[in-house]
Amino acid sequence: MFGCQCFYRKRTDQLAPSEPEPYSLPAPLPQWPQGQGFASGKINLGELEVIRVSRFKFIWSSNRQERKGVTFYKPVGIPEGFYSLGHYCQSNDQPFRGFVLAAREIPTESESAHFSTHVASPALREPLDYTLVWSSNDGSEERLEGCGFFWYPQPPEGYKSMGYLVTRSPKKPKLDKARCVRADLTDKCENYRVILDAGTSFSEFPFQVWSTRPSHRGMLGRGVSVGTFSCNSCWTPGQELPTACLMNLDPKLHAMPNCDLIHALINHYGPIVFFHPDEIYMPSSVSWFFENGALLFKKGDLVGESIDVDGSNLPSGGRNDREFWIDLPRGDRRNSIKLGNLESAKLYVHVKPALGGTFTDIAMWIFCPFNGPATLKLGVMNFALSKIGQHVCDWEHFTLRICNFTGELWSIYFSQHSGGVWVNAYDLEYIQGNKAIVYSSKSGHASFPHPGTYIQGSAKLGIGIRNDAARSNFYVDSSTQYELVAAEYLGDGVVSEPGWLQFMRQWGPTIVYDSRTELDKIINMLPLMLQYSVANIFSKLPVELYGEGGPTGPKEKNNWVGDERA
Repeated sequence: MFGCQCFYRKRTDQLAPSEPEPYSLPAPLPQWPQGQGFASGKINLGELEVIRVSRFKFIWSSNRQERKGVTFYKPVGIPEGFYSLGHYCQSNDQPFRGFVLAAREIPTESESAHFSTHVASPALREPLDYTLVWSSNDGSEERLEGCGFFWYPQPPEGYKSMGYLVTRSPKKPKLDKARCVRADLTDKCENYRVILDAGTSFSEFPFQVWSTRPSHRGMLGRGVSVGTFSCNSCWTPGQELPTACLMNLDPKLHAMPNCDLIHALINHYGPIVFFHPDEIYMPSSVSWFFENGALLFKKGDLVGESIDVDGSNLPSGGRNDREFWIDLPRGDRRNSIKLGNLESAKLYVHVKPALGGTFTDIAMWIFCPFNGPATLKLGVMNFALSKIGQHVCDWEHFTLRICNFTGELWSIYFSQHSGGVWVNAYDLEYIQGNKAIVYSSKSGHASFPHPGTYIQGSAKLGIGIRNDAARSNFYVDSSTQYELVAAEYLGDGVVSEPGWLQFMRQWGPTIVYDSRTELDKIINMLPLMLQYSVANIFSKLPVELYGEGGPTGPKEKNNWVGDERA
């Protein structure tokens, strides 16, 4: 499974960095309302209790001279009775904001220890031995100084290792420096992002270090990220990792926020959503849209039905069978309702567990009655398209991820058409205290963390659909202009879901534009040497740009239950 691959890296004499100073949000955290276990610093997972350790001591760095290097740390200051599960690492070009979990076994007489099926074996055990996975040393004893050695804890039968240890000598770590976890208390994890790729400079000795995440994520996933890393010299995609993550077996998810905490979190962190100064198609509330003439159509009927202000007469449940859809009213009101109504606009909030209930995801959905046509960028030239990209109704969202150990904002997910990106808290733009800014792109309403022009296509060639984001006097303050529409983990009836949320069909009619003709006219204007490249880029753009139909509502999206697409 493993094997030691070694190389010698030319070193420079430098003092090891001191204990790293962790990143802090722009403003202090408030005194949160009382809750079961939210922001208490520890989380009960059933037979295990875990704490977040964010104090570290430097061990080894792949390149201390350059910001592109990676530094490895061991956790320090672990309270008595808790045990380390592995070491931590991160790139040198990021502010320091990491953690690993330390765990202790909950006494069997504790009520919480009965969340999982009782097994006689202890929840935590020392490894049997360590296997050297990789070393930066070339095998020469004269060159040991400054080298890093990576160790895999060999778990006892029926147990799983949670991470790796790093040392500065070829001597194995002591067995009591880490703990392995009983297998029934763990879940599968997967490699997420490459942190270090030694093979790029030393292809003779391939070695990669990855961040990991639980394989089973989303609202129903119980996998808990430990914060450790994965490393290997011969991993292939799809291969099961020798390490695992923890599993939350607490059925009540005690660390999740209650209703009072949800509102406090939104009031404190709710971003300001800025729309482009040239935006025409503004958001509105759903009730404003219904009140101003939106119609429900059924297949085969030419005359639509008015929709109740709360959507109570919309067909609910089921799936998108294309038997029903919502459309704009006919006549003069059709064009006016397209423009939306910023004064009525609000964010529709869905709160759900993330990473086994150790984080809270606050998904904020915004509704626009119309999505405007796209603008095509070809180098220095811009073409305003007449049809491509436009459709009736537009649902977009962004998601705040909150750490349940402390109540800190950890990151925000920015949804961008058919995908999106997670942005760490230290890379956000803040406007007031800990309120971040979300920029909604012109016409398409995709979310971005900073102003600018984002290309959907080939940013390198400057060819694709423009997403222009900028600050203006048009904005919605999500910390006050919001409605909580769902939080299933709180139990039935705690949050009253509006009737329109159960509408699983399309918010907009199916319209197929002759987009190929419009694009061909533009392509034919280009030099022959560019025509093929541009046509190839167009073929890879999301199909929704070509107007196949209106979007489905929030609850029909796969990220309503699942994790965000990133």
